[in-house]
Amino acid sequence: MDKKGPVKGRDMTMLTVWNDAAIGIKGDQVVWIGSTKESSILEASKTIDANGRLVTPGLVDPHTHLVFGGSREEEMALKQQGVPYLDILKQGGGILSTVRATREATYQELLEKALFHLDRMAMHGITTVEAKSGYGLDAVTELKQLRVVKEATTVHPLDIVSTFLGAHAIPPDYRDDPEAFLTDMSELFDVIKQENLAEFIDIFTETGVFSIVQSRRYLLKAKEKGFGLKIHADEIDPLGGTELAVELGAISGDHLAVTSDEGIQKLANSQTIGVILPGTSFYLGKDDYARARDMIDAGAAIALATDFNPGSSVTENLQLIMAIAALKLNLSPEEIWHAVTVNAAHAIGRGEQAGRIAIGRKADIVIWDAPNYKYIPYHFGVNHTNTVIKNGKVLYERPAIR
Repeated sequence: MDKKGPVKGRDMTMLTVWNDAAIGIKGDQVVWIGSTKESSILEASKTIDANGRLVTPGLVDPHTHLVFGGSREEEMALKQQGVPYLDILKQGGGILSTVRATREATYQELLEKALFHLDRMAMHGITTVEAKSGYGLDAVTELKQLRVVKEATTVHPLDIVSTFLGAHAIPPDYRDDPEAFLTDMSELFDVIKQENLAEFIDIFTETGVFSIVQSRRYLLKAKEKGFGLKIHADEIDPLGGTELAVELGAISGDHLAVTSDEGIQKLANSQTIGVILPGTSFYLGKDDYARARDMIDAGAAIALATDFNPGSSVTENLQLIMAIAALKLNLSPEEIWHAVTVNAAHAIGRGEQAGRIAIGRKADIVIWDAPNYKYIPYHFGVNHTNTVIKNGKVLYERPAIR
């Protein structure tokens, strides 16, 4: 993973692998890389012997909905019975259930819950994560979510990148006037900027939510205020959200489950990264997955993310997403590793800080209970982490049972 910038197209198949390697860490940084034999000349206060295990950069999860109240396990049975999502909404479920729970939760409750999920992400090898708001759908709760994320960055060792997704859905009291709701959400841009609550602005562009025209207007306002742009695009209907992400220079277009041929070509010819969320298709029982194979073959850069959220992808395990990417997206192990490290880092503006092991970078490193990089997506559904090192400190070690 020694190429600069996002790794695109065919280059995603070329993975640099060192055998019998050693890494020197001082403070929070990598200061030396060489062979095990060469490392014998170094003076070290502590040595960790990986014993032939795989060692990689820490994983980067570039799309999560970290802060929310409650859970929605009762909806699983309804989905299994074939109850349409709109009917679940009418019964008080769906996203509106999470909005209600998030509004009712105290700041401290949301913080403790977010820290719990961050711990679980860290245990699974994630060292950098993006976190969206979007379960408030009102000024008070959206700002509460963002402030929870900001405090979490100060009390949890993981690096967290914050995104404002106030335009996640249309609340019932704005159903007849979504323009007014977008205006209300855009009026929060100034306070978000003043309090440094988010780096990116996101919007859900989809049938029944926000149109291409509405999304373009909203995101242009965000761009004028100095925010980076993201977009939930082409998840259900191919409205042209991918093309809009490229047009506006968004750092990423996310979901892209039904992106058109034109959208794929434009993505390939741009610096926008396609963030693919196969866990969502898997959890919702969809037959169609994003055309990640076509995107890479066209020359695009893609990343993989959990889309961790309480309604459509209830997992903090990016390793599971790697397996789904192999089985359902037909991605090679080499492509998958680029998608959860260097490209994922670039998809959240951390391309120069995360996703690579390099001299001068933070020592975010995972030792895996695996003999090689192909093993992780092959052996699915379990946690393969042996040791997680964040900022040069051991953050997690697999507990011994025997």
